[in-house]
Amino acid sequence: MGQIIAIVNQKGGVGKTTSSVNIAVSLAVTEVKTLLIDMDPQANATVGVKDLFEKENKSIYDILIGQQPIKECITTTKFENLDLIASTHDLVGAEIELVSLMAREYQLKNALETIRHQYEYIIIDCPPSLGLLTINALTGADSVIIPIQCEYYALEGLGQLLNTIRLIQRHLNTTLSITGVLLTMYDSRLNLTKEVAEEVRSYFEDTLFKTVIHRNVRLGEAPSFGKPVLLYDANSTGAKNYMELAEEILERER
Repeated sequence: MGQIIAIVNQKGGVGKTTSSVNIAVSLAVTEVKTLLIDMDPQANATVGVKDLFEKENKSIYDILIGQQPIKECITTTKFENLDLIASTHDLVGAEIELVSLMAREYQLKNALETIRHQYEYIIIDCPPSLGLLTINALTGADSVIIPIQCEYYALEGLGQLLNTIRLIQRHLNTTLSITGVLLTMYDSRLNLTKEVAEEVRSYFEDTLFKTVIHRNVRLGEAPSFGKPVLLYDANSTGAKNYMELAEEILERER
C-alpha cells in the first residue's frame, strides 16, 4: 500500500514545488515506484518534469470534477519508476466547481484508493493556499512535509497551517501525521539563516529533517529546462541534498 505525502505550506516561495519534484525523482531513481501529483493551478511541478514526459494524459482537474477515472490521467515518464498526474490552468476553476459536489473534500482520496497499491510513494504538490484543493490533498494523504525557507518571517502563517492540519485530523483524516519539517534556501554564511534554523528547531524538535536544502543556483535553473535538478546537474549541491532527503524519508517511513 503506497505512502501518500502532501508537500504543504500556504506561503509561496518556500521551495514547495521544487521539493515535490525533486523528492519524487530522487525516490524514483532509488528504484522506488513513485507518483507525483500536481495539485497547483500554476502547474509548476508539471513544467518542472516536462522533459521527462512520454505522452501527456488528462489532468488532475479531470479527476477532481469526476470526468475521468484516475488510471486514465496518469502520465508515464522516461523513468520507469516515476509517473505523474499533471495540472493545467483549468484547475483554477476546480475549487468553485467542487463546492457543489457531495463529499467534496474526499474527491482525491476516493480516486487515490483505486491506484495507491501500484506505488510505494505518492507525492502531492499542494497550492500556496488552504482552500479546497489543499484540503483534498490533506484528506487523501497519510502525512505531510512542511518546507520552511530560512528567511525572515519564515514562521509567519505557520500557526494557521498547523491549525488547519489539526482540523483535518479531527474531522476528515484522523490518521494524518507530520512526516517532517524541511529547511530550504539554507545559506550557512548568513547569521539570519542560523537564527531561523534554531527557531524552527526549537519549535519542531524531533520532526525537523536533518537534511537541509541549501540555496543553489542549479535548483533554480533546472525547471526552465523541464528537468529535475538530478538530471540537470547530478553533481550540484541541490541534487545531493534531495538524494539525502529521499534516504531520510525512506528511513523515517520504515
